[in-house]
Amino acid sequence: MRIAAFSGSLIDYDLKEAMAVSASLGFDGIEIACREPHLHPDMPLMQVREIKSAAEDHGLAIPALAGYMGHFSTAQAEACAAEYDRFMELLERSVLLESDMIRVFPGGPNAFLAEPEHYEKAAYWIRRCADEARKAGKRIALEIHNLSLVETVDSALHLSDLVGRDNVGFIHDAGNMYITDTGYGEESVRRLGSRLFHVHIKDEKRIASAVAPGTFKNLTRHGEESFLQCRLGEGEVDHGGLLRGLKESGYDGWLTLECAAPYPPIERLAWDMKMLRTWLRAVEV
Repeated sequence: MRIAAFSGSLIDYDLKEAMAVSASLGFDGIEIACREPHLHPDMPLMQVREIKSAAEDHGLAIPALAGYMGHFSTAQAEACAAEYDRFMELLERSVLLESDMIRVFPGGPNAFLAEPEHYEKAAYWIRRCADEARKAGKRIALEIHNLSLVETVDSALHLSDLVGRDNVGFIHDAGNMYITDTGYGEESVRRLGSRLFHVHIKDEKRIASAVAPGTFKNLTRHGEESFLQCRLGEGEVDHGGLLRGLKESGYDGWLTLECAAPYPPIERLAWDMKMLRTWLRAVEV
């Protein structure tokens, strides 16, 4: 398994600086946040080529482009078409960057509130994205994420069945699944099987109220809850089962660190890298 930094965790730096930091910390790659100031779907192709050159100079692969487009399930037809166009622009840039995956958001609401028409509408547009991605040899990655149609393994597999494309899979995110309060250990890896394309790693914990830096609120099946973003090992997300499940399954893909805890960006990324390497060594024993 190879480890990537999420450029969004270094959003205060320009992308080339974020690459230099990631390389200095020993990362194998960088997952690029597709928003200003790092990368956007209509970025001039000359600038995209410069990004690719900078990644090569630092010895970094670009395993995934973290797109923010989609949200098809609740959008009007005109908005869906515009989001599809943004995807097509990003797909062109993924070819130049030699990035295997593009993240697309299906949209909400929470899986426990969603109606069949939400899944059907999201599936229609994701299928269209997938068919274009296949022509370019790319995959679509849907992040298992709180406040979305794919909050759990069950809801993810349901949408996958509706989409019906083998180049559409999921980003396992134990931090998000902790928020949703659903299983994120070995069994989740086994059930996703070949549809597990990528993994995000971060930590959080439930708190009484969201007022301090690094805190936020989310609607869950328990109501509105408050959370604190933490460095790895300082929250309540136990990644042990996930890592064991990945090892048992023979997963040979990427792990992306996307910490947003209220610490200086380089400090928190270095901490998380050290912790993840320690956990991976323990799993190998």
